[in-house]
Amino acid sequence: MLGHTLRMSLTTALVVAVCIVDSVTIAYDGSLMGSINVMPSYKAYFQLTTTTKAVNSAATHMGSILIAPFAAMYIDKRGRKEGIWISALLNILGAIIGAAAQNVAMFIAGRMIVGLGCGLAQTSASSYVSETTAPKVRPFALGMYYTCWALGSFLAAGFSYGSKQLEPSDWAWRVPSLLQGFAPLLVLALMPILPESPRWLAYNDRQEDCLKVIARVNGTDVDDPTTQAQFQEIIDTIEYEKSQGKGLGFRQIVRNAPNRKRLYLALSVAPLTMLTGSNVITYYYGTMLSQAGITSSTTQMEINLVLSAWQFCIAITGSLLAEKIGRRMLCLTSLGICTVMFYVVGAMTSVFGDGHNTSGVYGTVATVFFFLGGYSFGLTPLTNMYPPEVLSYNIRATGMSLFVILAKSCGIFVTMVFPYMFEAIGWKTYMVNASWNVIFWIGVFFFWVETKNKTLEEIDVLFDGVKHSDAPNLSKLMMEKEDVVTVETRQ
Repeated sequence: MLGHTLRMSLTTALVVAVCIVDSVTIAYDGSLMGSINVMPSYKAYFQLTTTTKAVNSAATHMGSILIAPFAAMYIDKRGRKEGIWISALLNILGAIIGAAAQNVAMFIAGRMIVGLGCGLAQTSASSYVSETTAPKVRPFALGMYYTCWALGSFLAAGFSYGSKQLEPSDWAWRVPSLLQGFAPLLVLALMPILPESPRWLAYNDRQEDCLKVIARVNGTDVDDPTTQAQFQEIIDTIEYEKSQGKGLGFRQIVRNAPNRKRLYLALSVAPLTMLTGSNVITYYYGTMLSQAGITSSTTQMEINLVLSAWQFCIAITGSLLAEKIGRRMLCLTSLGICTVMFYVVGAMTSVFGDGHNTSGVYGTVATVFFFLGGYSFGLTPLTNMYPPEVLSYNIRATGMSLFVILAKSCGIFVTMVFPYMFEAIGWKTYMVNASWNVIFWIGVFFFWVETKNKTLEEIDVLFDGVKHSDAPNLSKLMMEKEDVVTVETRQ
């Protein structure tokens, strides 16, 4: 039993470790731009204006949007693993070009290549984690996927803070830009020992390999009842989709009402996570802190470093509680805190933005901490937890590619629009942002479905109204198995 548990934990840990590279890379990128945007050497080298500053920050989003329509087709045909592998190579190449940039065009090109890698990885990695991890650890694994966003932010903030000592040399911003390629190197080393998605294997008529992978990720033998039940559930569901002519592709995703509802719920996460205010802080925390009266670039970077560590700890807590309190309640709680705190940030910036009241300035910074804590508790783990769960296999990759397009479009909106909003209306920007968060909260309250304590195939019942397999519910089997183990232990 101990050996099986260890084997399951090791496989799951390796799967998650590889897939969080997308989260770490994207988060590193966001925090990197927030950090180097306040570096004198970076601003002087590129002679930044509001427009070029926004374009530099938005370039990765543009790259992700360009590749997303093709990412789904590629990983449906070639497999989830290969998509992750190619994305790692793109991220490394982009980091090298960005760090070696001789002008704005070259810097933007490097960041767009990083965006290509991130877009491909986000589509393939989210599908891979949801389809490959054991059902009882899937919520935590998917939650950790974006929880490690905070880890990427922490690394970027730490490297940038250290390299700031190199000012006024250009290496102050080149070093942290180059280190963006470090995490993808780890992926290239780990990919050969990881299994392919069992659902992709089943869809491609490799049932024996599918069964072996299910046993491996569950830490059991192929004859184990729960392994056999999950295997049968997967095979039956995919065979049903094939028999009904449910192919893979963009046309299938809007073919019927259940799929349209799946798509709506999956896409709803994009504006929830990108437009609630966290990206404003991520990309423009320097502007925010300056408006709050904190103008020292060193102090701003120190605050960013502490913020990243704080977010990481809170996001882990949310990931651990996702299965207990449910996705819907997790989102409502998180979004509610974000809305209230952003109103408070706006009010305090309005009153204390001149920097003359030290207590008011510290209060503003504390409010930002509470906002990001609320965001990290629910919205961070849900970013790549909820979308792949509500999408069925035949539309999962396509749905996630559309999710990437919408999420990155929202990111471009933040990076291109908010600088001008800050210039034009200042603290009122926070009030506007908080007000549309209220609309998001209402949408989640009335339309989200709960997915806790269910396998991916059992979640399909919430949309189709019927289970496409005669296999017993895996959640019930696992509870019965745990009850037997408990009784035997007591005896």
